[in-house]
Amino acid sequence: QVQLVESGGGLVQPGGSLRLSCVTSGIAFDINTMGWYRQAPGKQRELVAAITSSFSTNYADSVKGRFTISRDNRKNTVYLQMNSLKPEDTAVYYCNARRWNTFWGQGTQVTVSS
Repeated sequence: QVQLVESGGGLVQPGGSLRLSCVTSGIAFDINTMGWYRQAPGKQRELVAAITSSFSTNYADSVKGRFTISRDNRKNTVYLQMNSLKPEDTAVYYCNARRWNTFWGQGTQVTVSS
C-alpha cells in the first residue's frame, strides 16, 4: 500500500540542472519528514537533504547553495532541484519518508559527466 516513486534522474553535463520528484501514496504525507539520500558506488548511503512537516530544511554541506528540497502537500510529492551539478554528485538518489516508520523509494540514477 505504501509507495514512493522517484523520477527525473538521468545523464547531465557538469554545471547542468535536474529536478527529481518523488510521488507518495499510502502515508500521511503532511506529517512525515521527507528526505533525499544518495549512494555512490563503493560508498554508504548519505543524506542529501530533508524537509520536515513544518517545512524546515537541512542540507549536506556538499550540496548547500546548489540543491533545493521542497514539498507539495496537495500532491503528496517531494522534489529535489539540483543545480550546478558536479561529477561527484553521480549516485543513485533515493526518496525517504519517516514518521513512526521509514519507507524508501526504488531509487533513480543521476549521472553527471561530460
